[in-house]
Amino acid sequence: MRKAEIKMKEITAGWLVQDDKGYSFVYDDAYLQRDNAEAVSLTLPLREMHYISSTLFPFFDGLIPEGWLLDIAEKNWKLNSRDRMGLLLSCCRDCIGAVSVHPVKEEEL
Repeated sequence: MRKAEIKMKEITAGWLVQDDKGYSFVYDDAYLQRDNAEAVSLTLPLREMHYISSTLFPFFDGLIPEGWLLDIAEKNWKLNSRDRMGLLLSCCRDCIGAVSVHPVKEEEL
């Protein structure tokens, strides 16, 4: 299992998890209680229930670099281009826009 903390403007917005069944995303309870809470994506509106998918959600997949930048990341960090969660965890801490992805270490799971 791999887990990522999803931040919106440096505030924990939710949690993305990959396990043997696929992917799930859930908004953090404290984030949902904020007056100014915003959805991380139009395709993932604010709600308490988990979002479930057998593949990486298109919004998160879209954060992964493409082209020459992806080539550099794959070579420098020895990443597999088919490992979308691995690419997301390695490359998306500092994305353009309000959303960032931060790996959660195994001991923190």
